[in-house]
Amino acid sequence: MPTNLYSLDLTALTAHVRSMGQPSFRAKQLWKWMYERGAQDFDEMNNLPKSFRQALAETCQLGTLEMVVEQRSADGTIKRLYRLPDGKTIEAVLMSYADNRRTACISSQAGCAMGCSFCATGQMGFGRHLTADEIFEQAQLFSAELRAKGERLSNVVMMGMGEPLHNYDAAMAGVRRLMGDLGIGARHITVSTVGLPKRIRQFADEKLQVKLAVSLHAATDVTRSSMLPINRKYPIEDLLAAVRDYVDTTGRRVTFEWALIAGQNDSVDEAARLGRLLRGIKCHVNLIPLNPTEKYGGQPTSPADVATFIDTLARHRIPATVRVRRGIDIDAGCGQLSERF
Repeated sequence: MPTNLYSLDLTALTAHVRSMGQPSFRAKQLWKWMYERGAQDFDEMNNLPKSFRQALAETCQLGTLEMVVEQRSADGTIKRLYRLPDGKTIEAVLMSYADNRRTACISSQAGCAMGCSFCATGQMGFGRHLTADEIFEQAQLFSAELRAKGERLSNVVMMGMGEPLHNYDAAMAGVRRLMGDLGIGARHITVSTVGLPKRIRQFADEKLQVKLAVSLHAATDVTRSSMLPINRKYPIEDLLAAVRDYVDTTGRRVTFEWALIAGQNDSVDEAARLGRLLRGIKCHVNLIPLNPTEKYGGQPTSPADVATFIDTLARHRIPATVRVRRGIDIDAGCGQLSERF
């Protein structure tokens, strides 16, 4: 089987290059082509000897993800379906913004075991955990293409398919590679979770500056359990206790994600309950009018009701903003990722 060069750190890459009969400095040249210049083919690496490039092409590969199909949104968002070596599939998204931000939304699992009712990935069920290399490679592929155009990947959000904290070790290894190999600043990386208290506390102890986003979506256990089955095991009180511990340990603000669903969790009373619930927590609420999925019949909250929800939270001194919706026409928005195109 070819050696996946994206799976090697610089020390391992140097050892591999030496095993191919090349001097150590070739490893740094190869590294620069992979991570600084965005080369996606060995033939592009024109300061390497032709014989070495041929040997690399015969025995090595740049990644293991196979792109099956790509879609482009009217707003410029790109969504890709990748096939993993065992045949399972995942999706990854690249979002471009007018302020030159380039944000990759990447997956941590094939499918998801959390079963959130309004999420297309949750409706799929669980396939398997991704390896750290598979997590990293999604971002690396976007980064390479951007660098080849003179641009750079500025942000990464682990908000694609899967629950990152359910695949904790691989997700953290992937985060460290994003920082170390791609040079993404910790504060430009976000890990999203439905709320696994033990893992949230463990994440706090990592002492990273990476952002934490918690999918809350309801202010009572009855409503939240109907939307997010994990709440039956870890009710809101347990989740918020872990979040408070996270804030105390790190000093960092937490983002609470809230999918606004018309007639279900978007009333003034619900906003007031949320305001009381989050009182005293260093946080921000990210409101997301529901994105449609095939198996969930809910509708997004109207703009007027979104504004009222924000105003109600403001009266409780809880800051909130509405997420800019991207790629909705190609099912690339929050909660829409599945394995179908």
